[in-house]
This record gives sequence, C-alpha cells and structure tokens, in this order.
Amino acid sequence: MQLRIKVLKFTPKNNLLWACFAIASFQGLNAQEIVVDSTNAISETVVNTPKNDSVKPFEKFKAEGVTAVVGEYVILDSDIDKSYLELQQQNIPTEEISRCQLLGKLMEDKLYAHQAKIDSLEVSDVEITQRIEQQIAYIISEFGGDEDKVAKFYKKDNIDELKQELFNTNKTLMLASRMQQKVVEDVEVTPEEVRQFFFSIPEDERPVFSAEVEVAQIIVEPQITEEARKKVIDRLNEFRQDIVENGASFATKAVLYSKDGSAAKGGLIEGIRKSSPLAKEFKDVAFSLLEGEVSEPFETEFGFHIVTVDKIRGQELDVRHIILFPEVSQETLDKAKFQIDSLRTEIVSGNISFEEAARRYSDEEETRNNGGVLVNPVSLDTRFDLTKMDPVLGAQVYNLEEGDVSKVLTDRDRTGKVNFKILTVTHKYKEHEADFQKDYEKIKELALKEKQIKAIGEWQNKKIKDTYINVNQDYYDCEFSSDWIKSNQ
Repeated sequence: MQLRIKVLKFTPKNNLLWACFAIASFQGLNAQEIVVDSTNAISETVVNTPKNDSVKPFEKFKAEGVTAVVGEYVILDSDIDKSYLELQQQNIPTEEISRCQLLGKLMEDKLYAHQAKIDSLEVSDVEITQRIEQQIAYIISEFGGDEDKVAKFYKKDNIDELKQELFNTNKTLMLASRMQQKVVEDVEVTPEEVRQFFFSIPEDERPVFSAEVEVAQIIVEPQITEEARKKVIDRLNEFRQDIVENGASFATKAVLYSKDGSAAKGGLIEGIRKSSPLAKEFKDVAFSLLEGEVSEPFETEFGFHIVTVDKIRGQELDVRHIILFPEVSQETLDKAKFQIDSLRTEIVSGNISFEEAARRYSDEEETRNNGGVLVNPVSLDTRFDLTKMDPVLGAQVYNLEEGDVSKVLTDRDRTGKVNFKILTVTHKYKEHEADFQKDYEKIKELALKEKQIKAIGEWQNKKIKDTYINVNQDYYDCEFSSDWIKSNQ
C-alpha cells in the first residue's frame, strides 16, 4: 500500500504525514539502503527522520570531533559525513537532508540499541550473518561486481573486513529494531479511534491510495531424474571419503566446490540453534554430529549437502557444509516447458480455471492450496501496490488486465535452478481517495501507526532523561523532535 498525500507541507501537527514517514521504521529490516558509521550502527534511509530535525548544514566541522554520546555509543562528525557519502552513492538527493537530520537518526538508533541491551534483548548470529550476505551481494552488484572497489570505497583492505564491520553494525540496528517492536507491541486502536482519526483529516487532505493488484501464479519445476540425484550424491561421497580417510580439508573442498554464499568462508555457518531459520533436515543432521564428524550426504529443499561440526558451544553449533545441485537435462527442461504451455492453453480456452489448475498442477506448495494467490510479504495481505512491487514481478504483471494469463515465463534463482510459471491478475483496484467504509483496514493501519509513533515519542523522551546523553554544542541550534539538547544543558 502506498499513501499519497495531497498537501505535502510538513509540520509537527500534520500527524498523518508524520505517520507516513514513520511507517518504514516499523516494517523491520527490509531496506536495501545502507549507511555505515564507525560506532556500530547502520541507519535505514534517513527520510524516516522527522523534518523538524532541521537546520542548515554547517560549513565547518571537526573531521574527527565527537558529535554526540548516547549511553555507551559515540557518534563522530565523520559518521555524519560518511552517511552523506552513502546516500550520494545510492543516488539519493542530499540537498534537503541536513546534518541535524542525520545526527537525529543516528542518536535514535543508539538509544534503542542501548536500551535493548539493558532489557537483555538478543539477536542471533545466524540472523545477522544472513542479512550481511544479502547486503554484501547488493553492495557488490552496485559496484559492478568489483569487490576491490567496494573495499576501497568503504576504506577497508578487503571484503572480509567490511563483513566484520557490517556484523557489528547490523547487530546494533537489529537490537534497535527489537527494542522499537517491544515498545509498540501492545499498542492497539479501537474502531472509535479509527473513526476519529479519519474524520479529523480535512476532506481535501485525505489520503489517496495507489492502484493495487492481486496476483496468482502456477509454477512447474523440471523434475530431477534419479540418475542426476545419484550423480550428485556420489560426488559428495567422494568429498567425504577424501576428508575422512585421507585428511583432506573440508573447508578447502567447500571453497572449491560448494554452490552457495558460504563457500567463500569454507562453508562456515556460525551460531546455529535448533530454532534457527534453516531447513529442518539440515538442523537434524547437524545436531546429530560430534565435533569433527562428517555427515553422509542428505537432501533438503535447497539441494544436497554434507556437513561437519566445527565447534559445539552449549546450545549453538558452528558448522561447515558443502552443497551441490543436480544437473537438469535439456530433455527435462523441454518436458516441463511443454507441460506448462499445455496448461496455459487449457486455462485460456476455458477448459479449467486458473485457480483449479493451480491447486492440481502447481509445484509451489506455498501458493498451491490458495489457488496460486500470492501474499504480499510486507503487508501480509493479497494486495500489491503497483508502485511498490518487486520490480521483476511488477514488470511481469504490469500490462495484464484482470483475468489475463501471462505468457510462460522462465525464472532462475541464485543457484541457477530453473522453473517455469504463468501469472494472472485476479483483481485490479484503481487509485482512489480514501473511503472510510471500503478502505477501513488501510485507515485502521494508519491510525495504528500514528498511535505507535506517539508511544515511541513518549518512550524516547522518557529514556532520554534516564540515559547519559551529550550533544556537541555545534548542534544546539538543531530543532530535534525529541529533547536531545535539553538533557545535557
């Protein structure tokens, strides 16, 4: 859902717009934009910071001066400079973003992280590592795949140094997010509060909701032959035999042959718990091994593995794994393509509905039982804002009218695995001004966000009084939304 406001004047009294700017703060850690500072924080896109945290940028400042201290965290002037460079690298206009805004956002992140430690909130190493892999892949792609350029830009000797810094910075931001979620977890709105929220907005300032679509898909995956399965299992058994009987290095084998992102680290995955978001089969095998023991080959939904346990640390394991994928023959690909072509013909001819075809023939378990209907991973409902959709999916459905069936599309995941799919738009919703009856759920969401923001503001001002805060006098003219300055005067 995208909210577009007719009147874009930003004032502290404009609670609806304030809500729009803050929505992203409660969406988790999905943003691609990354701002790294030297005090272990990554800031999400800074436009989430209130506009009233503003003052004209300074012409002079100390390169390594301390700008602020929040609890145990120190923010340097150079951290703000680095934030500007990061935004420019991402082609985000910085002319209207002041040093005060950037400082305000950095201080907020530090306050949340500081309080999260006091409240003993935790994030697992696995969660952090997974996020780092996504960030590194994104950053490298932005530099044309050149890791050396990435390291040079971030003033690191190599990518591993950047990964280590990202580990610390992600931990801080994830702690901050946990704390923010905890503050608002019990905030709710009543129907009367929703009604008051909506009708308090002047008619000419009410939100306009973007065009949305509901999409369904059918996926046909080429079937792996027994011959291909046996071939990959035999290959893993060769690796295992060389490691167990000849003392070959598991890590070296992983670097040379493993087919996922952990290969560069010798297949290392640290801090696995039984609750970690990994395939059940993978965790079952890992927790059945002793240190140094190498598993037999086994299969998960992602591929075929062998695993060894590097270290057991209480309820956590550090493991290494090698993953391989069976080869798919051209004959198998052609067979899957013919199957979905025939299925599309039957749907277009009216011999079977798209929904029924998905239930019977789609190979995607997550959507099959729902008639192929996709769920928006952000809003968790079935509507997709056309301006906010994944670019690939958006391009695939943009020109489809309601009820149209796309041509057969080929998808290839990061492992090189191919599948075929067809899409249909089950419903289209035109852009329209908010209607209390028809858009009640969206309006309720906005009302809840406003109430959450109020709760966050009250919490923040209370914690500022209870936390050691010191802001450099050069920033006393900033009009922060929270009382950062008064607390240390």
